Amino acid sequence: MPRRVKLILNPMADMGRAWKVANDLRPIINEFDGHATWSGTVYPTHAVELARQAAEEGYDMVIAMGGDGTVHEVINGLMQIPEKKRPVLGVVPIGSGNDFAHAIGVPMKSDRALAHALQGQPGQVDIGLMTDEKGRQEFFDNTVGIGFDAVVTIRSHKLPIVKGFMMYLTAVIQTILLNHEPAQVTFETDRETWQDEVLLTAVCNGPREGGGFTISPDSKLDDGILEYVTIENVSRPMMFRLLPEVMKGTHGKFKQVRMGKCLRFKMTSNRPLYIHADGEVFTSFGSNLRSVSFELLPGALKVVRG
Repeated sequence: MPRRVKLILNPMADMGRAWKVANDLRPIINEFDGHATWSGTVYPTHAVELARQAAEEGYDMVIAMGGDGTVHEVINGLMQIPEKKRPVLGVVPIGSGNDFAHAIGVPMKSDRALAHALQGQPGQVDIGLMTDEKGRQEFFDNTVGIGFDAVVTIRSHKLPIVKGFMMYLTAVIQTILLNHEPAQVTFETDRETWQDEVLLTAVCNGPREGGGFTISPDSKLDDGILEYVTIENVSRPMMFRLLPEVMKGTHGKFKQVRMGKCLRFKMTSNRPLYIHADGEVFTSFGSNLRSVSFELLPGALKVVRG
């Protein structure tokens, strides 16, 4: 059981409901036989700073309380610390998608998730590292989407009424109808090189994104392998045909879908690349980024799993 715990809360997670949820969890923390302190995020990337600071101050566990974006930021803070001094990560899912929490198998109910984080045994998971053409780096725990699903992420952030899976589904439908922008891309992995005109590319450490789209059904967080998925420049009706297949994870049977495994992955495009990392926008409209590469860091982080 950890002795010093830092809880990092995104009070705006789940459309602002996270604050009330966290307040209801105080009795669990009050019974914790150790030292626990709370910190709340107040601006984007704040959780990165808070997680790094907690590690530097000697906390042996950091619990991310929020959605996939909060977990993403906390991981980016922890990964700045040498591995021997890196705290264990705990996750309390209080977000819209909670895809990483689903992948590690923690309880979806916040009270059970917190109790599990404090009492469970940690195991190692792989972490991905993305590097763009300018040398900017970002760690990711679950998936990176380039093209179509990055635009979906951008659109989902502008939907204040719906939440969870329906928020992402609405954004997917909007993107199919309004953003049909294929790119000519050269792909390079440690195994092969090819060119293709694609609408969507995903680089995956975990299997699911968007609160229920099984984009890479074979992905596992601890197998030491990255998976990639591309969808060719298909028609809008075909994108609607593929939509239920991606929900179920059965889209790999279509010839317009390419899936594979690698340790390293690079793509160079003839048009700007819009990118999300774990649901956080990395590049958006107005960006001119055209090349990005990925690698896997096997077993880089200890996480309390289900």
